[in-house]
Amino acid sequence: MREHTDAYMLVEDFEEIAAHAPETVTLEFIGQRIREKCVADGNHSEVLQWLLRRLLETRPDAYLYSLRGLQVETHGMGRARPDGTLAPDEHFRGHGEWSDPAGILMTVEVTSYDSDSLHSDRVERPEAYAGAGIPVYLLIDRAARDVVVHTNPDPERGRYEDVHTAAFGKEVTLPDPVGITLDTEILKNYVR
Repeated sequence: MREHTDAYMLVEDFEEIAAHAPETVTLEFIGQRIREKCVADGNHSEVLQWLLRRLLETRPDAYLYSLRGLQVETHGMGRARPDGTLAPDEHFRGHGEWSDPAGILMTVEVTSYDSDSLHSDRVERPEAYAGAGIPVYLLIDRAARDVVVHTNPDPERGRYEDVHTAAFGKEVTLPDPVGITLDTEILKNYVR
């Protein structure tokens, strides 16, 4: 009988695989697993555009970058492409495909409706983003019709100490370093 052992992939091996993936495939490496990021539906895109407009009105010094490659998890051992990454304007100038998370203000995910994506956005991504020390993780959970704001990361434990959940339609405050309040009423238009 063969003994079962867990196999681990090196980040460098993942980066080599991702570099050769077709342009139509977006790969991530979270929790020692390679996963393909789902293609967004129209409502998913509209939610991100709504957030982008709100941020441009209130934070002209920052930009919401789409699918920017980040080094995540404790000690940067994972790779993710958040739906949105809020960072100072021109923050990523001169960076390669996978950026260090230092200086990032917030990551954003908008849920898709498949079970793998829901689990990733609700469980794995908060752990990965907290592990990287990203100050705010905003989850717009269309399946639950909630906005979840994760703050106060504990990188060593890979979790956020503070989590605030509000139903679509409520006002939600994104604390510093983001520092804005969102009226989420419009999000009711983008669910099934």
